[in-house]
Amino acid sequence: MKNILFIHQSAELYGSDKTLLLLVTQFKNKGINPIIVLPNEGPLYFILREKNINVIIAPVLKISRKMFGLKNMLSLPFQIRSSIKIISKATNHLKIDLVYSNTLAVLIGLVYARKKNIKHIWHVHEIIENPKIVKTVFLNLIALKINSKIIYNSNATQVFWKKNKKIDNNRSVVVWNGLAKEKETLSPISINELKQNLFNVNASDIVIALVGRINKWKGQQLLLEAFKNISKNNTSVKLIFVGSAPPNQEMYLDNLNNQIKIDKLHQYVRIIPFQNDIWAIWDSVDIAVVPSTEPEPFGLVAVEAMLCHKPVIAAKHGGLAEIVLHNETGLLFEPGNVSMLESSLNKLIEDKKLRELMGKHGYERAINEFSLERYVDEIETICLNA
Repeated sequence: MKNILFIHQSAELYGSDKTLLLLVTQFKNKGINPIIVLPNEGPLYFILREKNINVIIAPVLKISRKMFGLKNMLSLPFQIRSSIKIISKATNHLKIDLVYSNTLAVLIGLVYARKKNIKHIWHVHEIIENPKIVKTVFLNLIALKINSKIIYNSNATQVFWKKNKKIDNNRSVVVWNGLAKEKETLSPISINELKQNLFNVNASDIVIALVGRINKWKGQQLLLEAFKNISKNNTSVKLIFVGSAPPNQEMYLDNLNNQIKIDKLHQYVRIIPFQNDIWAIWDSVDIAVVPSTEPEPFGLVAVEAMLCHKPVIAAKHGGLAEIVLHNETGLLFEPGNVSMLESSLNKLIEDKKLRELMGKHGYERAINEFSLERYVDEIETICLNA
């Protein structure tokens, strides 16, 4: 049995967290033993434990601007020693065959692999322009020869990091994320109940949804601005935001609430905290919007919506431009362009048949191009041949 040590940056259940959960669950079913290192307990930690997957809580050395402060730099050697000691103790009965860092944002996988002379894979889920010092550090780390393979989650992500001529392209590969719908589609009665009880809308209302973290670049404020004029002309159209603000970034949620109040949209807009059962949410909405103002490295939320037969309106940059086919599975608009976003929304609001047709094509594309089976098989081949 192959023992793979996975390093991950968080214990939440957003895009990269879900991708890891699906991957290691399938690996366990295939007879591969995944051991997961997380920085803390959280939703992901408890689900992994329920699935009898070994989880280790240890410092993962998350790279950020704060890491380069004097205090953190001085404490870095102690964090490294502490983490290596914890991981080594938890795995002393196993022979670790491979270290798999599931994000650029963590450093301990690379350090541990080098110290223990174990092959290392880096799965890159990020496009990072700023801060420049962090971007430079990442570029140099990706180029290290200890990385047996570098997996990018989209062509956009690969193109971004390949600007560094030091990176050996022969060790690089693009693997689109994969997903499978975990639950049966809700019945019409259940959908109506959810719309009334959770969304606080009428069963006949058209519901627009943005699902994701509430932060500065996911586009909540942009979508709200586009929706403002729509609500004046069509009171049967409602907007929901599903997600929570990251720790210590609650001001983005406060700003969103304040703008809803200023625009007097409280009757038409609702903010719903992060939901574990995201499939029920997607079953119950009519239009998915992913208006990210910065490039999404991939955009798993778009695939979720497509698996539920929903048309997707998305900003035309990053991985989203690879997922959504314009005028076929949804509509792409110029990033940050409020009027184009508003026009795209109106086009789908006014045409139910078009929504249904794009939803059908989106579902077909999701199961053909972004299936969990394909994703797991490709990653498994890479791991077994590393």
